[in-house]
Amino acid sequence: MLDLTGKRALVTGAGQRLGRAIAEALGAARMQVAVHYHASDAGAAATASVITAAGGRAVTLRADLTDRGAARRLVAESADALGGLDLLVSSAANFDRVRWSEVDDAAWDRALALNLTAPFELARAATPLLRASRGSMVFITCSSATAPFANHAPYVVSKGALRAFMRVLALELAPEVRVNAVAPGTVLPPPTMSPDAVARVARQAPLARVGSAADVAEAVLYFARAPFVTGEELRVDGGRGVARVQPPGER
Repeated sequence: MLDLTGKRALVTGAGQRLGRAIAEALGAARMQVAVHYHASDAGAAATASVITAAGGRAVTLRADLTDRGAARRLVAESADALGGLDLLVSSAANFDRVRWSEVDDAAWDRALALNLTAPFELARAATPLLRASRGSMVFITCSSATAPFANHAPYVVSKGALRAFMRVLALELAPEVRVNAVAPGTVLPPPTMSPDAVARVARQAPLARVGSAADVAEAVLYFARAPFVTGEELRVDGGRGVARVQPPGER
């Protein structure tokens, strides 16, 4: 496994939730981390403090990733601040709940802009840097791309397309750059989700619990360290994807 000490990473959406956990885990591995945020400036500062305390190095960078130019500039600014780039982690995303009957142009465009177009721009800008360092990319997709759920059509479609993009890019950039994805299941239930709903989701998973952001961060660390793995998506869902395809009455 590769030693990450001193390596340079850009993590998008690192001021909150999954992105924050991933950035902090990379910092604990003694990486230098560009902590991207859009509106979560206090969260980004807290993430950077944790990374520094763990022995890593952090810089905070603000960008609106729905702006294509801003996404490309973020990569350049990260490389300038860190002296290059070894790892891109595309975590920033929206998770809008919208019924199919209520999907309009704005909802569709909003999901694809942040969940698909932004990773495309980030990857395109990062390619020369990662080729030079023989680095890697990790995209955060979603288990719903395999087992879709209702009332999130734009989100689910954007994450499914992101998974396809990852697989194509793994072919395009080999052998210099590895490209993989982590597909979380229910690891950070939204605040609007009731305790009963969370418990119901937990019962549907073979491991009988919801996960944590740390579970996803560990999967990202694995891909960052694994020199002979590319084009793979690792589902971190407690086995729920297996249960979804299990014949009725088997459990």
